Amino acid sequence: MNLTTCPSFIDLDAFAQTAQAGADAALLPLRGGPVEMHACALSGSGSAQTQPGDTMLIVAEGTAQITAGGQTHTLVKGGSLVLSGPQGFDWSADHARVVTMRYTGGASEAAGVTAIDPTTERVPSGAPLAELLIGPTPQCRNHTQFLSTDGEFMVGVWDSTPYHRRSMPYRHFELMYLLDGSVTFIDEEGREGTFRKGDLFMVEQNAQCSWESREDVTKIFAIYRPK
Repeated sequence: MNLTTCPSFIDLDAFAQTAQAGADAALLPLRGGPVEMHACALSGSGSAQTQPGDTMLIVAEGTAQITAGGQTHTLVKGGSLVLSGPQGFDWSADHARVVTMRYTGGASEAAGVTAIDPTTERVPSGAPLAELLIGPTPQCRNHTQFLSTDGEFMVGVWDSTPYHRRSMPYRHFELMYLLDGSVTFIDEEGREGTFRKGDLFMVEQNAQCSWESREDVTKIFAIYRPK
């Protein structure tokens, strides 16, 4: 990623491909904030060291078994969980690629594991501001399945009917994995990117991006948003 350009959207599937099997995790350079993004290529088995903070882990390719807190979770592409508090985990995989988003801020908390359920029941949530919309107001739903103790890091599932929104500043880092639908972003320098079902990507904090979805969208999200 070129940090000389403006904050924008980032293809995390492409980032995951930079990880090398048997090597240390690849680090995605970010512009500030208590957030770290890593990608690992996993084959065989091993252990990850204890890390401070809360970590959202999602499989970008292949299948991985993650054991933490006395439980083993088998995750296929798009499968995700959150490791809260300072804890490590054991893994076994056959040519899997995993992306992690770690929130290093906030108060320490007891170790725990939250498996993200993409089929979870959702409740109505807020829509984009009317002055930003081009066309009708969408119907949006959400279920936050993990929330850090300070309320600044959250992971869950969101869906929406189609909508077109003008460019707005993102106050947050947001990782997204599309379970259904597609969305097109245009950043402040005119770069355009379209992501579809099965794609993993993120929008940087302080990015100025528009949003256009012409079909229903469902996504897993992980957000760091300062209060």
